Amino acid sequence: MTEPILLPASDPHLDIRSLPKVSLHDHLDGGLRPATIIELAGAAGHELPSTDPVALGVWFREAADSGSLPRYLETFDHTIAVMQTRENLSRVAREFVEDLAEDGVVYAEIRWAPEQHVRGGLTLDEAVDAVQEGLNEGVDAVEAGGRLIQVGQLITAMRHADRGMEIAELAVRHRNSGAVGFDIAGAEDGFPPSRFAEAFTYLAENQFPVTVHAGEAAGVASIRDALVHGRALRLGHGVRIAEDIDVEFDADDSVDAGNDTAVGMVSIGQVAGWVRDRGIPLEICPSSNLQTGAVDSFGGDIESHPIDLLYQTGFQVTVNTDNRLMSGVTLTGEFELLVQTFDYDLDDILELTMNAVDAAFLPLEERDALAAYVTEGFNQARG
Repeated sequence: MTEPILLPASDPHLDIRSLPKVSLHDHLDGGLRPATIIELAGAAGHELPSTDPVALGVWFREAADSGSLPRYLETFDHTIAVMQTRENLSRVAREFVEDLAEDGVVYAEIRWAPEQHVRGGLTLDEAVDAVQEGLNEGVDAVEAGGRLIQVGQLITAMRHADRGMEIAELAVRHRNSGAVGFDIAGAEDGFPPSRFAEAFTYLAENQFPVTVHAGEAAGVASIRDALVHGRALRLGHGVRIAEDIDVEFDADDSVDAGNDTAVGMVSIGQVAGWVRDRGIPLEICPSSNLQTGAVDSFGGDIESHPIDLLYQTGFQVTVNTDNRLMSGVTLTGEFELLVQTFDYDLDDILELTMNAVDAAFLPLEERDALAAYVTEGFNQARG
């Protein structure tokens, strides 16, 4: 694990947007600009809830705030509808990279499901090529503006479909042209990774990295399945691993009088222990978890979100956005939310960012270079 360089105490006025950040869980069809959706929908004859960019953005956020994952997923009907041609896929991918760079992201893995983007006549390979073309254009545009960003594709298969092997083979075919990993997404509950066991075996045989959506709409059993059948190197969300952790408070000594902080005995279950002790990264998306109801059993608000429990007990927590359009968030905003809620400082932000660096589906040499670049950026922020 790359060790961050410890820095002096944090500046409360630090501009988090200026810090170099790493994004591992960000859906392409969940990060479109409202104005782009309106323009592309008009050309495609697709009806939207609103043709005003501000109002449309509000509609997406309100739908996402319903507290229901199925309702949350319904919003993608509109974004996917305008991502069915080579030109549109490339444009969306280019703007996606530009928006990430504006947020201070220097490395990103962008996940999307090619099987959802062939209704306009594209083949799966043509769709992947179109997205890669847009990603490359975005990287070039960012570099022309004097900044740097590196991106890769996470090729995703939909859980409710039966195209796992086909999409796994697609991902491996593009491993030398932009694809860095494989994922499964969609309705988690009732569609376990074991449905894709053959595909996951094929990916393992080809040494192709896998992250699996697990521990969001389903609990510890889903995470176990992702580890066993999915051979997951990372857990997409994974937040419900906290259901395998017990914190028992002593009735007489439940508060530390020195800092007024509750203390207790933490007991780590078998699955949680496996995930923590082996440093399996958690791709946690705080705001999205609240919107989809993934953390309702913990209290359902940011103060009771188990991200801090997981971080404090040694899990490899990473911070992500999930779907920036639907949640109305940025990675900067997610870090600011954690700073405000849990009193994190710059060292915490650095550690969480380094966790993401270590978890990136990059060769070791490239991860080391990324770690050095991130560390330099944080040092510059401290003056």
